[in-house]
Amino acid sequence: MDLIGYVRAQRAGVVSTLGPGGEPQAAYLTFAVTDRGELVFDAKPDSRKVANLRRDGRVAVVVGGPDGTTLQGEGTADFPAGADLDRCTAAYVAAFPEFAGSFDAGAVVVVRVKLAWARYGDFRGSTPDLREVPLPG
Repeated sequence: MDLIGYVRAQRAGVVSTLGPGGEPQAAYLTFAVTDRGELVFDAKPDSRKVANLRRDGRVAVVVGGPDGTTLQGEGTADFPAGADLDRCTAAYVAAFPEFAGSFDAGAVVVVRVKLAWARYGDFRGSTPDLREVPLPG
């Protein structure tokens, strides 16, 4: 299972962050992925997920789902700067050129997720196929 190819094909999923009291908060959103295997999404600077991630960068993600397959992962999120920001923004805009104007206007921030663990699940057959996914890098 190729993590990068899978995320590029699926393009959307759920990210879960930790709220101020430690409660889980989830959001459905679009995901891009860098050639290094970092997941990238955009968010409004005043959103709950950005406030949560500035306080605690731990995340859980699920990519995919509609076709009966998923990529589940856990890791940490941050707000890249400098060359990392340019690289992550380029990956996101390449996947979603229709959102380029949001970056130009400063209406969104870029969030990068570095996975520490991932598992692929294929639930289309009579027996689920679950397997750990090797992480790039």
